Amino acid sequence: MATPNGLARIETHGKKKHENGVCHDDSAPPVRAQTIDELHSLQRKRSAPTTPIKDGAASAFAAALSEEERYRQQMQSISASLASLTRETGPKVVKGDPARKGEAAAKGAPPTPHAHHQHHHPAAPIIAVSDSSLKFTHVLYNLSPAELYEQAIKYEKGSFITSTGALATLSGAKTGRSPRDKRVVKDETAALELWWGKGSPNIEMDEHTFLTNRERAVDYLNSLDKVFVNDQFLNWDTENRIKVRIISARAYHSLFMHNMCIRPTDEELESFGTPDFTIYNAGQFPCNRYTHYMTSSTSVDINLARREMVILGTQYAGEMKKGLFGVMHYLMPKRGILSLHSGCNMGKDGDVALFFGLSGTGKTTLSTDHNRLLIGDDEHCWSDSGVSNIEGGCYAKCIDLSQEKEPDIWNAIKFGTVLENVVFDEHTREVDYTDKSVTENTRAAYPIEYIPNAKIPCVGPHPKNVILLACDAFGVLPPVSKLNLAQTMYHFISGYTALVAGTEDGIKEPQATFSACFGAAFIMLHPTKYAAMLAEKMQKYGATGWLVNTGWSGGRYGVGKRIRLPYTRKIIDAIHSGELLTADYQKTEVFGLEIPTKIEGVPSEILDPINTWTDKAAYKETLMKLAGLFKKNFEVFVSYKIGDDSSLTDEILAAGPNF
Repeated sequence: MATPNGLARIETHGKKKHENGVCHDDSAPPVRAQTIDELHSLQRKRSAPTTPIKDGAASAFAAALSEEERYRQQMQSISASLASLTRETGPKVVKGDPARKGEAAAKGAPPTPHAHHQHHHPAAPIIAVSDSSLKFTHVLYNLSPAELYEQAIKYEKGSFITSTGALATLSGAKTGRSPRDKRVVKDETAALELWWGKGSPNIEMDEHTFLTNRERAVDYLNSLDKVFVNDQFLNWDTENRIKVRIISARAYHSLFMHNMCIRPTDEELESFGTPDFTIYNAGQFPCNRYTHYMTSSTSVDINLARREMVILGTQYAGEMKKGLFGVMHYLMPKRGILSLHSGCNMGKDGDVALFFGLSGTGKTTLSTDHNRLLIGDDEHCWSDSGVSNIEGGCYAKCIDLSQEKEPDIWNAIKFGTVLENVVFDEHTREVDYTDKSVTENTRAAYPIEYIPNAKIPCVGPHPKNVILLACDAFGVLPPVSKLNLAQTMYHFISGYTALVAGTEDGIKEPQATFSACFGAAFIMLHPTKYAAMLAEKMQKYGATGWLVNTGWSGGRYGVGKRIRLPYTRKIIDAIHSGELLTADYQKTEVFGLEIPTKIEGVPSEILDPINTWTDKAAYKETLMKLAGLFKKNFEVFVSYKIGDDSSLTDEILAAGPNF
């Protein structure tokens, strides 16, 4: 049947007609919203409280009261963290994004009328009211990765989603840590307990200067419309974990710490309470260079007495991670727990190995073993109950990353991962990991559960093997040596590796690098204190020490060749299996190292480095040169007494090179 204009009439079979003759499509009921804003509000479901109401109070009124009280206490705690020391009360804070209507309700806060009455200030402040005290600071509290992606993409220039789903970000002018700008408050207690002076990473500042910088950071954060707050944990050992609060201005920083710290459950958040340590990250705002102790516009300050850290003038996220690691190096030894800059994995039979090594030694590669469970890749504690990972994530280098060489890291770069300072194709968003346009220090931060063979929870029994890795570019250290206790302490305190650095005229020479305890930049106490604790635990729990050279053989860099990775893996396997405990050994000259005469799958001739050098005189000359560098480095530790008397100190000195 045709219509008056000649077109065929559209038939609507199966459609119901209203009594007025209008045709309705009843394939789905109409949406329960009158406006587009109301429709958007239906899209996001409000999170229900995860902790049941106690005392059998099941009424809606009781539940609402309980939720409101939890919210009020949480906001009061955050306000107290953000409080200026010159005012009686902290800022007015409310949960939610100021750019979104109804955000507070969506994030579990009480309805808007309650939100504006959450703080009952007892009295007007003595000091004149500032502009920032007249407004609300919106708190984006423990956001999920998806929410943080939205914040970064919308508000932070330089944030992009890569082809694999990771969030690519920029850290600004600073693409690495600023150790010369790091300061520690030297009060009476710190003066006695911490390591100060030559070789120490701890550069002093006074309490007044710290408070000046803290005020600057807090004022900056309070001037913003919104801040990100993360409440999380450090240390998978629940008996010794630390509650940390990170207050920052960037979604990038919040997501980074979400990945790197241990993520609490909803139940744990509800009872989180007052943090044990707080970070104020105002990295987008510089410090005042006229302030005492400041040497640049960057300052990273730690106050152990106040349990606080302030960051000004650097947006590099690694400052937060390593700052907290330094804090753990102070807090844990006070409990008799050894904090370690190491990788850690565990075999199927429960045998645990610790891997120490500086950059380029293969610590990450060798501790990531598909036949073993990964407990962690960087920071650990060794207590009387065993080992535990300090962190909840991994912070992997990305330069020259390939799927073939590092499949686990490659596959971990997906949704939720932070990619720092990488370069990618502007159209496909595929990352070019060989591109160093921004920096060589490109990084990926991801939760540890992104590694398929990660052990969750990240704890294990006492280690059986302590493996010290060195990339010896001089080519004179054996591929593997079994160490006695004194030798383990000597090489642990030395923290040796040798890097290859280019000189101005293009000639490349090995450069010896020593970093006490394989992490001098992060330790708080004198290195010998950590070494004594390591020796005590190794002796108590029967662990064996090993020195593994992943560097050169047959000559120094430029003459010899790098020891093949398959050989090093065979050596590590022989350590794990116990094969090397029953091997035959011979002692080397100068360093006095015990080297095995045979390892299955490894050419016997490379086990003693002198066999691989064609020029024996050059070998001895290079060996003496390296021994001299060890002795010179150790001079700063010679006068330091370890233990109740000096006998242990003498033992350790004797365990070094003798010539």
